[in-house]
Amino acid sequence: MPQKILSLQTRGQGLYEFTDQIAAFVRSADIESGLLTVFVRHTSCSLLIQENADPDVRTDLNGFFRRLVPPSSDPSMRWIVHTMEGPDDMPAHIKAALTQVSIGIPVMDGRLVLGTWQGIYLFEHRESPHRREVALHLGN
Repeated sequence: MPQKILSLQTRGQGLYEFTDQIAAFVRSADIESGLLTVFVRHTSCSLLIQENADPDVRTDLNGFFRRLVPPSSDPSMRWIVHTMEGPDDMPAHIKAALTQVSIGIPVMDGRLVLGTWQGIYLFEHRESPHRREVALHLGN
């Protein structure tokens, strides 16, 4: 069963599409049908399948999550105890808990079964740049 670790560099909070890298992995695996598991090995970022046609979708998602879970320095977040790694760390853990760190994507005819406007994103929840590792596993 083909497996691979992708290394993705982020520039801070935001959605980083990496659909092309995943599609290339699936093509190289030469498997007609199966299930691709995508798993991010971190607790302060997550994975999303989301629209990739209009960049306003990414802008709105970022804005929504910033409003939903502001930094721990925001007065509404005074209840947070875990603050040793900065005001964006615990909120990043909360955002990751609200989203997902693993997704499954069907593979049919050697291709990802994604909708016309769907892309696969790493959702970085920290303010600083990070190198993130994403594990891919394709089973048939």
